[in-house]
Amino acid sequence: MTDADYMDQALHEAEDALARGDWPVGSVLVRDGVVLATGQNRQNTESDVTWHAEFEALRRATREHGAAMLAGATVYSTMEPCPMCAGAMKLAGIARLVLGARHATLRRTDLGTYSIETFCRMAGYDLALTTGVRERECTELRRRWGKDSVRAS
Repeated sequence: MTDADYMDQALHEAEDALARGDWPVGSVLVRDGVVLATGQNRQNTESDVTWHAEFEALRRATREHGAAMLAGATVYSTMEPCPMCAGAMKLAGIARLVLGARHATLRRTDLGTYSIETFCRMAGYDLALTTGVRERECTELRRRWGKDSVRAS
């Protein structure tokens, strides 16, 4: 399977989250071509600000396969991971991130000047990064949500 195929799976997870009333973010965790787990944002329906898609995928993969299986894995995320999720990915030993939408593209203001690259520099995290995979679809889905804090033009 290709990066685009795995991102399609993440988009499906994000669509499910949106239909349920949660932030439309989906994540797929893959190691050696095997999907270890998927995740969806559930902040609203679970009333838990930490229930992000990447966190859910990491938790599920750890429970189902053990923490050691996460080392070297790839996370596919429809939205750039927040600092909390980036920290969890670092601790888990995630080696690669493939992402669709970026905070800067959506002009979000709730995270200031944050980007995954600034997190990695600050934290000493050597993360392989692939951007722009299904970017248009991921960005359009997020815009359908319409509840991001944005800067005025």
